[in-house]
Amino acid sequence: MLRKDVRNRRVLSFYARFLPALLLALCLAAGPFAAFPVLAAPSSSSGASSQIDAVLVLDVSNSMKTSDKNNIAGEAMKMFIDMLSAKGDKVGVVAYTDEVQREKALLTINSASDKQDLKDFIGGLDKGAYTDIAVGVDEAVKVLQNGSDPSHEPMIVLLADGNNDLNEASGRTQSESDKMLGAAVETAKKKGYPIYTIGLNADGKLNKESLAKLSDQTGGKAFATDTADDLPEILSEIFADHLKLKVVPVQSITASGSYQEVTVNVPNASVLEANISIISSKPVTAKLTDPSGASVVIPSNNVLLSKSSTYSLLKLLSPKEGDWKLQIKGVPKDKIDINLIFNYDLELKMEAPASKTYKKGDKISISARLFTGGTQVNEAELYRNMKAVLLATDLDTGKTAELPLDNSSGEFKGSFEVKDSHNYELKVRAEESSFYRESNTVQINAGGSATQAPAAAGNGNETQDGGMSWTLILVIAGILLVLAAAFVIWMLWKKASQGFVGQLVIEVIDGNTGEKTYPQYKKLTGFRGKFNLHQLLQLAPELKESEKLVFTPGSNDRLQLRGGDGIAVEKSGRAVDASRGLELKSGERVSVPLRSVDKTIMLEYLV
Repeated sequence: MLRKDVRNRRVLSFYARFLPALLLALCLAAGPFAAFPVLAAPSSSSGASSQIDAVLVLDVSNSMKTSDKNNIAGEAMKMFIDMLSAKGDKVGVVAYTDEVQREKALLTINSASDKQDLKDFIGGLDKGAYTDIAVGVDEAVKVLQNGSDPSHEPMIVLLADGNNDLNEASGRTQSESDKMLGAAVETAKKKGYPIYTIGLNADGKLNKESLAKLSDQTGGKAFATDTADDLPEILSEIFADHLKLKVVPVQSITASGSYQEVTVNVPNASVLEANISIISSKPVTAKLTDPSGASVVIPSNNVLLSKSSTYSLLKLLSPKEGDWKLQIKGVPKDKIDINLIFNYDLELKMEAPASKTYKKGDKISISARLFTGGTQVNEAELYRNMKAVLLATDLDTGKTAELPLDNSSGEFKGSFEVKDSHNYELKVRAEESSFYRESNTVQINAGGSATQAPAAAGNGNETQDGGMSWTLILVIAGILLVLAAAFVIWMLWKKASQGFVGQLVIEVIDGNTGEKTYPQYKKLTGFRGKFNLHQLLQLAPELKESEKLVFTPGSNDRLQLRGGDGIAVEKSGRAVDASRGLELKSGERVSVPLRSVDKTIMLEYLV
């Protein structure tokens, strides 16, 4: 039934996407209109969003006791969470062996306590006997599909040794694992989910090649380490690569027992956050002075402090432009490494060229500007501090030319001359010492005339008295039929694609032991039309009975649930008849006792 619903939605999606084009073609056939110029609409901007949707994937098999004996993976995950924005980023966690052991759906970071909850969740992960990397990657892709915000930058960070250890008793084969992994990677490529891998190699058995392949195939990067000392550099590189930033080098120091000063330069007023990581195996203390010379309390409203056994992280929120002075005091002779990475909310947009037909020798004016929060940045100094080029790719030859752009007047501007009667792709790249941005791409066609000659007299499309011909009448009748069909399909599509809001908090209670799983927050915004409870439970075979409980969107941000034969639903401790449908408001709870296994699923709906 589920497959049939999916197939129907795909068919409706096809018609909904292509009917406008069909109608346009029919309209063009109905009269002697000139063809439109062949100029592709600009694609959406590729300038990085300042927000991240990240899924952290961790191998928690017993083999990690030797390949990660110092729990570098846990430290890496915690530091990654600390480096996320103070508000707005979303992060999920998948812990796997040869099955998903624990999972936390994408959670929006709104406070320091949200980050602490995630770090506590990571600290409580247990180990398991076997390993199947495909299980972890596949689940991470599903988590992003079900809860990623389209305006955010999705990513997967995998910490593993890259080796499989399958349970022979389960009948699972390496070829089956490879097939699952290949399908997950293919989905990640199509969806734009880069996989960054951190290979853990304390025992020297790291399968570096397999992890590097995962990253290469999806547009991520691969790293390897056997010490927590490498984490700041690795994580800074991951953030920089993903958000089109650059790691700004800051000097390392050897502690003397007294305060030693380093300078942290905030280059412009567009910096959202400055992350300063301080790595030391011994305790350190820090003082901070802003560009005006005033002392800044650590921590305070605009300076957040996170600590672990191996690092301290200072996060400056909307810091003033200029030189900040950081004073560090550590244990004598201890080496202290300092890394700095900025976060920007900047997008680069290129103005679409004039809508006309191009030919060899034409010159096209180029203009690109920076935007923050949808508002144009008019800070001329920011433009002057950046170098910008036009990247012009000849799509016929594959060659790309870099043409410098002027940056002296609060925009990046220049011109492009069409050298040949070819197709071209244009985009602007601008960079400075701490970040870079690339604009939307624009495709132009200079391969020939895009106009259509007017029809010759007496071509049979007109009657002698100037009235419409039978051909034109048939075309118009066809348009009306298509419009009627389009309306029906649109109504069906609207019903099938109605979206959800909010999330379900899920806990599973074991009736034999009384143990309750850690709450999992399942975002519902990724579903359309309807879904069943079994889908939210990752299709666990033992919980298959839960597929009989189906959810559909309700009005006023409500959630409708309906139970099939043999599934029980309880609300406020009393059984309810869910076969007729039950509406949930935000904050309401129900429980679903399963007959096939002695377990009860607790559900809470939140908006």
